[in-house]
Amino acid sequence: MANNTLTIREMCDTFEVTPRTLRFYEAKELLAPIREGQKRLFTKRDRARLKLILRGKRFGFTLEEIRQLLDLYDTGDQQHTQMLRTHELAAERLRDMEVQRDELSGAINELREQMTWVEQTLVARSKSDKAAE
Repeated sequence: MANNTLTIREMCDTFEVTPRTLRFYEAKELLAPIREGQKRLFTKRDRARLKLILRGKRFGFTLEEIRQLLDLYDTGDQQHTQMLRTHELAAERLRDMEVQRDELSGAINELREQMTWVEQTLVARSKSDKAAE
């Protein structure tokens, strides 16, 4: 069994997370390591779940959405329901991200215009000050 498990330190090193993060996901019942006294041993299933949790967080899914998707794994239909729901949530998230990107692009363009105006105003004032001397 020990060959198929990782300690909390090994999980942290492998996934670049903190022990606190792993304990948090365990408390939220997203991970269920084997407990041997104070020692936590993470199985292949825990590693797969953590990989999906981190990916979901990167894409902006909430922990509750991630939990629901992970729970669908055990429905017994070869993950059909899980994949279908994942696709639905991903499509929603993608639409949200595209809206955010468009809003951010607009804000970036507006900021560039403002900066250009300020630069031009500063140059004009500098020329005016030099001419007044």
